[in-house]
Amino acid sequence: HTPIAPMDQFKGKSKAHHYGDFIMEVDWIVGQIQKALKNSGHWENTLLIFTSDNGSPGRDGTNMNGGVSTVLKYGHNPSHIYRGTKADIWEGGHRVPCIVQWPGQVKADTESAALLGLQDFMATIAAITNYTLPDDAALDSHNQLPVILGKGKKKHQREHLVHHSSNGMFALRQGKWKLIDGQGSGGWSKDKTEGSGQLYDLDADPGEQNSLYGEQSERVKTMQSMLEEIKINPDVE
Repeated sequence: HTPIAPMDQFKGKSKAHHYGDFIMEVDWIVGQIQKALKNSGHWENTLLIFTSDNGSPGRDGTNMNGGVSTVLKYGHNPSHIYRGTKADIWEGGHRVPCIVQWPGQVKADTESAALLGLQDFMATIAAITNYTLPDDAALDSHNQLPVILGKGKKKHQREHLVHHSSNGMFALRQGKWKLIDGQGSGGWSKDKTEGSGQLYDLDADPGEQNSLYGEQSERVKTMQSMLEEIKINPDVE
């Protein structure tokens, strides 16, 4: 996030201008947190979560900022293989790393492909602390503790998740399918798309390049109906 202002000790250390330097500093800071936990005796009893609220705009850090995607000229793409940037409805705006460390609870070097949203941490932390959330709180939050512990059967995993772009465009993720309720990015990227909506098979097309909106009319109709119901009744989510 801006301001992109790495400390002097990290300036020039990366090959991706000030943005890369700042990322190196963030990595170092996480190490300092881990060191403090160990030194204070809380390491074995702490759940450490490292994630982000959205994808990167890819600014290079010029004047502590820089234009969107300017860091690409250094050979670094924060969105990896995914389309779009922060603010967009595409995966580059929403799919982010989620790294969890909990000694004795979460096995090291394991991965999960389970669908998880940041809102799920409210119900998950409540479960860990045995706190009962009020009935009108965290309506769209799912307890993902079994998934985090590597014990998640399918019944514990999310079946769908709602996305929202900076300009107000909605999308619904259901399994490998993603329905986008509109054209284009819904955010900062200027890419054009055909049709009134978009539908992607993220298993076959994680870069969201081949919309199946016109070929999967029944699936579009079903998912569109579900999305409209969620807008009216968040309990469905």
